[in-house]
Amino acid sequence: MAVLITGGTGFIGAEVARTLVQRGERPIVFDINDRKILLQGIEDKVTIVKGDVSNYSHVFNVVQKHKIDVIYHLGAMLSLPSDADPWSAFRVNAEGSLNVLEAARILGVRQVIFSSTIGTYGLDIREEVIDDYTLQRPTLFYGCTKVFVELMGRFYKTKFGLDFRGVRYPAIIGPGVKTPGVLQYNPWAIEYACRHIPFKIWVTPETKSTAMYYKDAALSIIQCAEAPLEKIKMVVYTLGAIHLSAQELVDSIRKFIPDAPLTFEPDMEKVEIAKKISKPVDDRCAREEFGWASRYPIEKTIEDFLKEFKEHPEKYA
Repeated sequence: MAVLITGGTGFIGAEVARTLVQRGERPIVFDINDRKILLQGIEDKVTIVKGDVSNYSHVFNVVQKHKIDVIYHLGAMLSLPSDADPWSAFRVNAEGSLNVLEAARILGVRQVIFSSTIGTYGLDIREEVIDDYTLQRPTLFYGCTKVFVELMGRFYKTKFGLDFRGVRYPAIIGPGVKTPGVLQYNPWAIEYACRHIPFKIWVTPETKSTAMYYKDAALSIIQCAEAPLEKIKMVVYTLGAIHLSAQELVDSIRKFIPDAPLTFEPDMEKVEIAKKISKPVDDRCAREEFGWASRYPIEKTIEDFLKEFKEHPEKYA
């Protein structure tokens, strides 16, 4: 089976590639950035193709040349860059995804698995718990493009019989994560503690967030892809994993690094935004339909984070 991973040199894409390699596959890693740092140790077990998802020729050529059967579509501009340049974000996130779907339709790709985000729910969340039925009203342009792709995928599934499915990730934790965001203090707090550098957490101790370790993120999208088609009813699934307060995060870090130099300096504007978006997630559809279950609670996340950071510091410089 020939597997293509768009955004394959990125944080989650590289981990998807690593997991597939461990299972004996040789994925095609497609990315506009052909860096190999996150693919360290498996460079000779993947095929790296430099390309831009917004260029339909790049997408069609790689799918046709390698006779792709399954596409993990993770390539996208992220949240703040998308808001700063929505025109480029539309080209990459929306038109790029259309290129992927069209290549799949025309060239006979069996399956497309898409990485979306709980950012599609926006700030005006009325429910106390987010689930797959929560109304999607994204506030940021990144979330807008992700909702659009979810709906395009559903259309291609209905109209053309493409096996489209996807997952919505919460904030991602992992060594080297530098993506800015209101709730992205989790990976920064752990990494600064690893480096023994003082870090001021910009929310209050009681502020809660939902997050997921990057290895869980890779496993979840593979698990979604491998589920029998007849089990897939929701099509795109909201995932939860870790839901805890900032103080609980600090307490967990200090079990491993007792002198971690972490303090609180709340930015009240960010605190107010966090209150609106940091709702717990009910991911029962993913659990019931493809057996999703997080393997990395917070303490295992921190333990593995420290191990990765210690063993491969060059990857997370």
